[in-house]
Amino acid sequence: MFDNKVILCGASRYEQLFYFNPDFDSLPKEVKQELQILCVLFTEEVGGILRLEFNEKGNLELTVESKEEDLLFDEIGSVLKIKQIQQEKRELLESIETYYRIFFLGEGRDA
Repeated sequence: MFDNKVILCGASRYEQLFYFNPDFDSLPKEVKQELQILCVLFTEEVGGILRLEFNEKGNLELTVESKEEDLLFDEIGSVLKIKQIQQEKRELLESIETYYRIFFLGEGRDA
């Protein structure tokens, strides 16, 4: 279902919860807090479920889904909010990608 993706964190409006993958506990506390705020505010604003996940190349993707019967989910708003996050949080997201590529994928290490 997740096509070999590694979930960093996510939030669900339906479950009223935030999930943070414990494999990333070494990230600074401030980064984890910022990710939590980002995810929770997103789901509060547009609804649904937001996941931040790494694909097999180490790119961080923001994935949104909603329940089919959720008539309050703002599909257009979710696309706009993702673009806003990608612009406003570009430095943070790029830093997390770099962290993942170095510490999880081993890129940049001398052989």
